Amino acid sequence: MPPLRGDLISLRLVRSADIDSLIELLNDLGTRGALGHFLKSETDIRGRFERDGYWSDDSGVLLMIDAAGDIVGWTGFIPVTYYFYGYEISYQVFGEQYSGRGYATEALRLLTEYLFSTKLMNRLQLTIHPDNLASRRVAEKCGYTQEGVMRSLAFIHGRFHDIELWSVTRQMHEAL
Repeated sequence: MPPLRGDLISLRLVRSADIDSLIELLNDLGTRGALGHFLKSETDIRGRFERDGYWSDDSGVLLMIDAAGDIVGWTGFIPVTYYFYGYEISYQVFGEQYSGRGYATEALRLLTEYLFSTKLMNRLQLTIHPDNLASRRVAEKCGYTQEGVMRSLAFIHGRFHDIELWSVTRQMHEAL
């Protein structure tokens, strides 16, 4: 798959040369946000890359690459569940030095467009911690709307937290 190009970043597949950096970046809990509190072992990171290069027919990870060629974050998608025709999208920017520059917004726009143009599905969704105002703004800028709150869904820092569900349908996306 060729890179998806935007004005600020490109999204590209993970390469073997990225793995050492990803081990460090994915385990920097300071940049993970409320829902990214799980550590990832080197074995798991390398194993997933060896298994499918972080890309398959029903899930994938793309790296956000800035104009200087640096990895500034990632975005990806997974199936919501086997009986829904949709995917859940995630994204993360690696550090404050990359926050607030529009990278996550552009990554979500690019991946949303890619999935609607290549996959037989009708819906994309995001799960966002209610305190994550930046992620809520990203969702709104990309045409996603809040559907509701899933009560006590995520166990984070010793207690359960509510999580917001945001989505965009194919029809909503085409109307943008």
